[in-house]
Amino acid sequence: MSEISSNQVNEQPAAEHQDKGKPWWKFPIVWMVISGPLIVVVAALTTVVVAVKHVDPVLNVDNTSNKGLMPAVQGRNHAAETSANEPAER
Repeated sequence: MSEISSNQVNEQPAAEHQDKGKPWWKFPIVWMVISGPLIVVVAALTTVVVAVKHVDPVLNVDNTSNKGLMPAVQGRNHAAETSANEPAER
């Protein structure tokens, strides 16, 4: 069996804990974890700002103002008024 000196045993744990005294913000994994939710919050706030600044106008739904749609409206109304007992017109 090979004998391990006390210097070799103590070298390994010291190498594993060399980052023990660093502050939390100096670890890259912390910024990777924080960046995901932070990007989502910034995107949500940007969406809210765009939605508030560029509000769509309210459309007038009065049927008299839509002259181009009158044939479609008349056809719809005619289809709704005919009874099921009458034959369809050709």
